[in-house]
Amino acid sequence: MRGVGSRRGRCRTAAGGWDSESETAVCDHYALVVPQDNQGGRSDRRPSRGSGANRQRPGRDQRSAPRTSGPNRARSAQPRTDSEEIRPSGPPIPPHIEAKQLAPEIRGELTTLDRSTADAVARHLVAAGELLEEDPEAALAHARAARARSGRIAAVREAVGIAAYQCGDWAQALAELRAARRMGSRSPLLALIADCERGIGRPERAIELGRSDEAAQLTGDDADELRIVVAGARSDLGQHEQALAILSTPALDPARTGPTAARLFYAYAETLLALGREQDALQWFLHAAAADVEGVTDAEERITELS
Repeated sequence: MRGVGSRRGRCRTAAGGWDSESETAVCDHYALVVPQDNQGGRSDRRPSRGSGANRQRPGRDQRSAPRTSGPNRARSAQPRTDSEEIRPSGPPIPPHIEAKQLAPEIRGELTTLDRSTADAVARHLVAAGELLEEDPEAALAHARAARARSGRIAAVREAVGIAAYQCGDWAQALAELRAARRMGSRSPLLALIADCERGIGRPERAIELGRSDEAAQLTGDDADELRIVVAGARSDLGQHEQALAILSTPALDPARTGPTAARLFYAYAETLLALGREQDALQWFLHAAAADVEGVTDAEERITELS
C-alpha cells in the first residue's frame, strides 16, 4: 500500500527483524531473537532500504505442510514409541539455528510445552526472525510450523501475524494479531492491527481504533506509529487535511532521529504532497532523510524526484 501512512509502502519497510535489543521500528517490539555477535550469526537486524514492493503478495493461502499420517486404520492396541509419534511437519530448520537464540522472555512462554516440542517451536521462531526481511514467505512458513505445535501461546500467534503482515496477507495477519492480543500479548500491536484494517479496505475501522481507550494509553514511538496509520487511513478516504492535522503534533520535531521519526516525517511529507504543497513536502522529505539513520524509507529518492 504505497501512500501516506503506509506501513509497508515506500515509507514503511516493516517489521525490523525481531531483534531483542531493537525498540524503535514497530515490529522490533516483538523481541524473538537475541543478538548473535559472539556466535557468528546476525545481530541488530534492521529493515532494509526501500519498500519491498517487489515482494510477491500472497495469492493462495500458503499453509504449513499438513500433519503427517498414514492410512486410516483402527487405533493400535500397542502404544507408540517416541520415534513413532506423529508430529507436525514444516520447513527444514537451518542447522545453525538453536533454540537458545530465542529471546529469554519468549522462551519463558514455551515452558508449558514438553522439551522437544519447545525446542522445535523455538527454532522455527528463530528461523522466522532471520528470514523475515529477505524471504517473508519462508518466515511465514516457519511461524506456521511453530503454531502447528503451540497454537495457544501468544508469542507464537504474534509471530505468525507479523510474518503474514510482512507478506501483505492482511486478513491472516489481523486474525493472528487479534488472537495474540486475546492471549495476553504484551507487545504494542494496535498500530499493526489498524494497518491490517486498512489493508483489507476498512480505513474507517483503523480510524476508530485510533480513537480507542487503548490508543489513548500509547506514548512515544508506539503513539507515533499508530498516528502514522490513522493519518494514512484518513488519506485513504481522501481526507488529506484531517491526515495533516493528525500528524501535526509536538512529535513532529526535525531534531529527532530514528526509524519512527523518519516514518513520521515521511508521512507528513507525503500528506503535504497530496495537498499540492510540493516545496513544503520537499523540506519534510529532507527532514525524513536526515532522521533516517537506519534506511527505513526512500526519502532520498523522493528528494531527487522533487528537486
